[in-house]
Amino acid sequence: MLGTLEVITTVLVGLMVGVEFSVAFVMNPIFNALPEDGNQLARSHGGRMLGAVMPFWYVGSLVLVAGWAVAGRHHHGIGLVVTAAALLIVSVIMSILLLVPINNRGRTWTPDNRPADWKRQMKRWDRFHYVRVAVIIAAFALLVAALA
Repeated sequence: MLGTLEVITTVLVGLMVGVEFSVAFVMNPIFNALPEDGNQLARSHGGRMLGAVMPFWYVGSLVLVAGWAVAGRHHHGIGLVVTAAALLIVSVIMSILLLVPINNRGRTWTPDNRPADWKRQMKRWDRFHYVRVAVIIAAFALLVAALA
């Protein structure tokens, strides 16, 4: 049972890392190369789509890691799992305090109603997102190490 939980958790967190890495280093650079309206519309759509899914993915991942920590509390590598859980908590807090407020504004923008500083706000979101990606990559690496 614990082995199944470990694998499911690691795969789910790994997929989340892959999506967030792709947003940071693939999708947003593509969007930034589009003309202004295309860039802003793509980011708004992405904010709506991923904004609806990612809260469940982040919290679900954290719940699974916490379950692994409890179920495996007497097993090898539990310190790595607990540290990964702490990093995922940091990523959720970062999301709520720093990224979600910007995303909630940006997802409603259109070429007709976007603020003059929309690009500055998106660059700010990108900077916070890079840090969050680093945090969840570290959490994922710790989970993989705990399996070894």
